[in-house]
Amino acid sequence: MNYNIHASDIELLRATGVSDDDIKHCVKVAEKALEIARRAGANIDGELVGRGALFHDLGKAKTHEIEHGRIGAEMGRQLGLPKKITDIMEKHIRGGLTEAEAEGLGLPVKNYSLNTLEEKIVIYADRLVDIIIDGIVDVGDDESQAEKRFEEILRKYPQYGKNEQTLNRYLNYHNEIQILMANAERNSNR
Repeated sequence: MNYNIHASDIELLRATGVSDDDIKHCVKVAEKALEIARRAGANIDGELVGRGALFHDLGKAKTHEIEHGRIGAEMGRQLGLPKKITDIMEKHIRGGLTEAEAEGLGLPVKNYSLNTLEEKIVIYADRLVDIIIDGIVDVGDDESQAEKRFEEILRKYPQYGKNEQTLNRYLNYHNEIQILMANAERNSNR
């Protein structure tokens, strides 16, 4: 997997009105998602992971409210971004909502569940970056502390786990991806 973030995509974020702080966040999420994808060792679409992560918060050019995922996906479609990328943008809110959750949050009623490993990696990276940037763990040069303490942090700080349903989704993604990374590392050491 040899995908690298393109400066033209960063410029597209800027041109649509995404703030410098939000662009920094998006770049960090893309870097973290690509790192996780490489460590997972599975057959992963690196461009989808990188661009999905980079554009996941495009809607923050218009709002920082919960509908930024839906708005970002609409903006992405208007920009001609591939459907797989706009799907990530729309579905990243709380790690993929059920129809009932969407209705409760005032979003269009549909299933926002994450179906692909690429989608899950982007959402996992987004959560990890929030934990790292917010200084919840003293990572120094070792960002892996956010992964090692992921469950503890999500249970201790409700802003990361949100509610029981969202918390369980995030923990399932964490466990699935950690297993992939452990298996990949074990296989590379043989």
